[in-house]
Formats: sequence, C-alpha cells, structure tokens
Amino acid sequence: MEARAIIEKLRDDAEPTQAEMNWFAAGLANGAVTDAQAGAFAMAVCLRGLSEEGRVALTLAMRDSGDVLNWDIGRPVVDKHSTGGIGDCVSLLLAPLLAAVGVANPMISGRGLGHTGGTLDKLEAIPGVSTEVNEAQFRRIVGETGSAIVSASNRIAPADKRLYGIRDVTGTVESIDLITASILAKKLASGLNGLILDVKCGSGAFMKTAEDAGVLARSLVSTAKGAGCPTVALITNMDQPLAAAAGNALEVAEVMRALTEPKNSRLVELTLALGAELLVLAGTETAREVAAVKLRDALQTGAAATSFDAMIAALGGPVDFSNDWRARLPEANVIREIAAPTPGNVAAIDGHAIGMAVVRLGGGRMRDGDRIEPSVGFSDIVGLGARIEKGQPLATLHATNEKSAIAAERAYLSAIRMGEPMAAPPLVIDRID
Repeated sequence: MEARAIIEKLRDDAEPTQAEMNWFAAGLANGAVTDAQAGAFAMAVCLRGLSEEGRVALTLAMRDSGDVLNWDIGRPVVDKHSTGGIGDCVSLLLAPLLAAVGVANPMISGRGLGHTGGTLDKLEAIPGVSTEVNEAQFRRIVGETGSAIVSASNRIAPADKRLYGIRDVTGTVESIDLITASILAKKLASGLNGLILDVKCGSGAFMKTAEDAGVLARSLVSTAKGAGCPTVALITNMDQPLAAAAGNALEVAEVMRALTEPKNSRLVELTLALGAELLVLAGTETAREVAAVKLRDALQTGAAATSFDAMIAALGGPVDFSNDWRARLPEANVIREIAAPTPGNVAAIDGHAIGMAVVRLGGGRMRDGDRIEPSVGFSDIVGLGARIEKGQPLATLHATNEKSAIAAERAYLSAIRMGEPMAAPPLVIDRID
C-alpha cells in the first residue's frame, strides 16, 4: 500500500478499504505519511465526503492507531462527549454521579478550545489536582473510585492528533466526516459499553443552528453504532450559558453547589438527562425516567459528592473537598456586579462573546502554552427571559485587575440584549438514536 494510491481513490470517489484506512492511520501515527499527503487526504475527504461505511472505517483506523483500553472492573463502562459551550461543566457533575450508582466513567477529556472552556482546565482549578496520569494510574483510579477525568496520553489515537493539526492549517476543520472520526476515535479507544453525545447549538456553541447540530449528531450516532458502541445523542440549546457561571473555578463552584446543595437548575436537568441515557445504554436500567430518579437520589443523598471527593483526592487534590470547597477555590482580586444600564427582559445572550471575554480575562488561551488564570470569569449570570430593572445585576465579574475588569464589563454588556418578555427556550431540542 502507499499513501498516493489511497489519496487517488478518494479523489476519484472510490473509498479506501478498511485495510487501506488502517495503513494510512498507522502512517499518520508513525510518520510514514508526509504532511503533504495528510493534507491531501483531509482535503479529499472534505470535498468528496465519505459514506457511512467509510466514516466507520476511518474512525476504527484512527482508534486502532494507538492503545485501545479494555476494562474488567465488574461494572459497565460509559462516557459522554459534548461539542462544547459556555458554562458547560456537566462532565464534573456527571462522572461522580455515575460512579455513585455503580457505573464507571473513565473520561478522557480536553482543554479549552476557542471560546469554550475545557473540562481539564476546570478540574485543575482545584488546588493539587493533576489530570496528567499514565495508564496504570488511570486504571487504578477508575477501579477504586468509579470515575476519573484525565487528559489523553500520546498513545490514544495518535493518528487523530496528527491529522487534527494538519486540518487546522489546511482549511478542512469543518468536514463532518473528519469531525466525526476525530471525536469518536478518542472516545472509542476508552473501551466503552455506551456513549452519550451532547451536541449543542446556539450562540454559545460551534454549531449555530439545530439543523447543523442534527447533521453532526446523526453522523456521530450512526458511526459510533457502526463501530460497535451503543450511542445516543441529545441536541441541546446553548443560546445561554448552561450553568450560571463562565470561568474555570467559578464553574467548579456551580458543580459543588449542585453536589452539596441540590436543587433544580439547567445544569442538573441536563446532567440527569444525559446520565439517564447512559444507564439505559449500560443496561442497568430499562427506562430513562426510572434512571433519572435513581441519579437524582444519588445527588440528594450526598452519594455523588462522596464519589467526587474520592476522584479529586485520587487525582492529587484535597481530601473531603466538598466539605470546604469555598475556602479552597482560588478567588479573583477584583469582584463586582455588572449593573443593567436599562430595564427590560433578557432577550438574547451572545455566548461566543462572553466566552471570548473570559479568555481575554485570562481564563482561556489566546495561544498554545498560555497560562490559565482559574479565578476569572462571570458568575450569577442572569438567564434568558429574566426581568431586570435598571441598576440590578446582570452578572458578577471576577478579574485579576481593574484594567481587565473594565474591558470585560464592556464586553459583557455588549453581549446582552434587552427586549420584550419571553419564555426561555427548551434545554433539550431533540434526541437522536
């Protein structure tokens, strides 16, 4: 086999075989395929597209280019993937919740990307926590606590890591086929019995419309099932932050409130919906409604908080973090309310603009290698439809200094549009199975 012949097949609308995809993915991982050939491959897929069988073949090839985990821990193994949004800290709540009801969640996650926060950055806002663990440590933590949220090693889907970098500089990032294979190669390498996908749409998401989100969700579900992993996707609304906060430590605080002072919220609602799907996929429950009640009970009784504490301690963080989390999370130097300049109802929230404001405060990366400031961002964010009088707070701002606070307040006010009374949009728009 050779790269040129495989690229020519794609160019001529003749899909490579599974064996050819395997060879190409191995070449991406070991360097036998050049950057030029990888770019040509990506462009051919972007322009010509792949059939469902072709997407499955590419996904499996990239998964198998590195280590594929197998688990024998006496409980089902499941995971969740979100396409990213503002205030989306579901993973931090879902992982210990699943562990509390006897389902394992070995979550290989990522850092901030563009305007959206990264699960690993949020978790590492907790003092002492390190998500950089080797496979033996990963297995030990999952076996002992039922959940672990860690970064991917270089041995997980290395072909995807190489191709992702090539896509970024060749204008092929938007290909649904390549996005699908990239997401699933890493997730399926975790050795799952079930996968739930949270595909977001709206002002704070990468997919702006429900139609675009549906295209991606159907591609992900059909490909994951074709690769042998039971999968469901929920299309969810991201026209406003999911939690009432945006920023690493501030979102951890929202999770801790959900764990220690349980009450209804958009964050809890979506976490329970995603978790219920996973319990059914794992075979521990037969009905989503029953599964949701089981998960809510684990939240109300404190069992999920206990599981969270165990995971945090295993990752190097404080013991019994849920008992004194307020004193341990970092706090910004400048904290003040952002007052509404005019009265009205919150009619629109530009999530992308808020996310970028957090990044510019230091809560995300403008360039690779930038240091994250975990304490900055916005909390107490007022949701869509809320009635606000002039001078009442729209949010609380957290910044390192007055100069950055002034710029962030200006950006936040520009991201909010006041208007007539309206109902908040539904959180879950569609279910794809």
